[in-house]
Amino acid sequence: MSWVLLHNSGCSKSREALESLKSVEGLQVRKYLDNPLKEAELRELIGKLDTPVSSLVRTKELLFLEAPFDVNDIEAVIQNLSRNPKLMERPILIGNGKATIGRPLEKITSLLRGK
Repeated sequence: MSWVLLHNSGCSKSREALESLKSVEGLQVRKYLDNPLKEAELRELIGKLDTPVSSLVRTKELLFLEAPFDVNDIEAVIQNLSRNPKLMERPILIGNGKATIGRPLEKITSLLRGK
């Protein structure tokens, strides 16, 4: 099984997730601020998420507050996150055909267990 953690080392929740996953064999860590997701990758991620697309957007970020957009509009979310990856909620674990935002961290554990 391959797992990918979309990680922001500046985020305490993301660091906690990475620490909790360090024993997961073959875990790939993608620092999405350095290597942003392309629009096609965001589409794929949204299709795997266990929550509405709106949960993927950090609506309290200054970037969002300065230029808000409809967080329920998938295309608007994709376009804005591809241009401004800082707006993406984190951490996100992807694997087994699914994805979850690790808030709370227990959601990551549940995905690993196949629940």
